[in-house]
Amino acid sequence: MPESTAPTELTSQYISQVTSDLDRNVKEQERLKEELAVLQGQLATLQQDHTVLVSVREALGVPASPSEPAVAEGAAVPSPRKTTAHSTTTGRQTRKKAATRGPQGRETSAKSAQPTLIDLIHQHLTEQKEPRSAAEIAEALRETYTERAIDTKVVRTTLENLVAKSRVHRTKQGRSVLYTATDAQEETASPQNEIEPEPSV
Repeated sequence: MPESTAPTELTSQYISQVTSDLDRNVKEQERLKEELAVLQGQLATLQQDHTVLVSVREALGVPASPSEPAVAEGAAVPSPRKTTAHSTTTGRQTRKKAATRGPQGRETSAKSAQPTLIDLIHQHLTEQKEPRSAAEIAEALRETYTERAIDTKVVRTTLENLVAKSRVHRTKQGRSVLYTATDAQEETASPQNEIEPEPSV
């Protein structure tokens, strides 16, 4: 009898072991899926922050340097374990390509940087006859330039920079802060000065 019961006990041990291993495997898969979802969310947030930061840099009038993609590639490989002979040669090739492109790379970056957010905001204000808030300006630019990511905070920061440069005038009406282009104010003021001498003629 002991000889006949031994295989069944061994089989039951295998079954319980396999069952527990399967449970651990499923739980580990679920844990990794959750971590992957969290990482994807963090990546999406970083990409949005990158878009906003690029818009802020563009609003400040800082041109994008041609060497920026190469710096990004170097930052994407933090651990020395991933650096291989192939990666170093490809890095050299990309640097050579960037060096040979020269003016063409600058032209493409210049085309992508035009028009700047500063120009868009100033042009929009000069076309308006009444003061506009930062939210109204941002909404109008988003409707006009649908391909660009325009953030209201970036527009407000750009407007304050234009105020500091005396290109935009800022007024307060209650709790609202409104902006007008200084060129538009001068244009509205100049016709009155020209019309005043007419009665004396």
